[in-house]
Amino acid sequence: MPALYRSSSIRDAESRELDRLPSLTLMDRAASALADTCTHVLRGMPRGAPVIALIGPGNNGGDALLAALKLRDIGFDAQALMLTHQAPSAPDARTVWDQAQSRQLPLLPELTSHSLRGALFIDGLFGVGLSRPIEGRGAGWIRMLNASGARVMAADLPSGIDADTGAIVGGAGACAILAQHTVTFLADKPGLRTGAGRAHAGQVHVAKLGVEVTPSAGTLVTQAEATALAAPLARRSDSHKGTYGHAAVVGGGAGMQGAAVLAALGAQRAGAGKVSVGSPMGLKLNPGVHPQLMTLPDRWLPEQFQAVVMGCGLGQSKRALAALKSVLGRTRSPIVIDADALNLLAANPALVAVLTHRVTPSVLTPHPLEAARLLGCTTADVQADRIAAATTLAARMGSVVVLKGAGTVCADAAGHWAIIDSGSPALATAATGDVLAGVIGGLLAQGLAPAAAALLGAWIHGRAGEIAAVRQGGDIGMPTSELPVRVSEVLNQLLTAPDAHARVSPTGQDFD
Repeated sequence: MPALYRSSSIRDAESRELDRLPSLTLMDRAASALADTCTHVLRGMPRGAPVIALIGPGNNGGDALLAALKLRDIGFDAQALMLTHQAPSAPDARTVWDQAQSRQLPLLPELTSHSLRGALFIDGLFGVGLSRPIEGRGAGWIRMLNASGARVMAADLPSGIDADTGAIVGGAGACAILAQHTVTFLADKPGLRTGAGRAHAGQVHVAKLGVEVTPSAGTLVTQAEATALAAPLARRSDSHKGTYGHAAVVGGGAGMQGAAVLAALGAQRAGAGKVSVGSPMGLKLNPGVHPQLMTLPDRWLPEQFQAVVMGCGLGQSKRALAALKSVLGRTRSPIVIDADALNLLAANPALVAVLTHRVTPSVLTPHPLEAARLLGCTTADVQADRIAAATTLAARMGSVVVLKGAGTVCADAAGHWAIIDSGSPALATAATGDVLAGVIGGLLAQGLAPAAAALLGAWIHGRAGEIAAVRQGGDIGMPTSELPVRVSEVLNQLLTAPDAHARVSPTGQDFD
């Protein structure tokens, strides 16, 4: 899987190379990568569109300034705008500043509404070392750029974004550049792939600059990885419904029966051979609407199922709590724990002890508020470091955790984590999480290990949301009932991809 690296590892590798290489070597490589990507973007803009490099005091400013010089050399109208009236403090950046002066690169006095029109901006204001909220002149520029919808190319990462967490430095009220493209240097960074960073980075281009960075911290799950994870699900011509497992979905309390049905449809569309759905409060299915789903009998045995999905619309009544206790205590098969079942866990510490001692790891699928309840913190705390929240929760619960949201984070109890490179704002509607829980349950029923089912299920779910948005012409108003149909569409596409013949073990470790 593509690796993601912490800023500490990247700084160590950069320091080694700076000691080994001649001065300006890395900056020249970074500026060339920036200029090349800017050239590609400028070809799609009106002829003569200006390029304005926003220059901060550090090496990011030097990268952006040297990129502007390179673009000017090949005929573009490149200019610069300095955050301060002093020359950059970093030695290489200072050298580039001297070059810009000697070559008379035009300097703008200020960012105005006129200069915002039709320009491509290179964001070289702040980099990985930013430790406090952006204020003053820089904050004013960022807010002007974001409000105008200007085209921005970020150098290494958007100014104001934490490279390790994806949060905006300074939290609520602080600002960060909204870029359409980010050329990130030396290695890919988790902060560009999850949380606010995912939206602020836009399309990410990784420029390794000839540097080897070690060790990696986590991984990114892209379509290539999803294709490999899905490979064991390819069907033989002599198989039958029993080959693909029986999934039970337990949820659907009063007023929330649709949640359990949507989870069941997610499991069925993900390939489970049989799906039964039921509720401790009783649930009746209309056979004319969903004839492929079965109803759980009043006295059902958890051991009869290859996977159990627990919690979608379950409620938090005494009967719901009793059902969760029964499933946790009696089921040896993998369990997906979602929604109300997560809230019941948060309110009943004794159940957590049962959960952590299960032989087969469970899969927990919280959104940030549910994760906060389980961790005893606030939603803001979870969003401030989504990776730390997911890994902490996975270790505490002895489970695989799927922390939903922009850049879904999957983690296991051993500390491995991955970020899912799919998803769409179209999924920001009620009950899409129920479908995700069902999809993971359906994959578990077919024999995938919990880690593999979590990674593949989360990627498929995100991609299904992307396709649904395209089909309806935008992100707004997707009926959740359409999502399960897209799930099977995505899974079948993975299994017919050119490299779908590759095989991975369904029981192996899939995070690294």
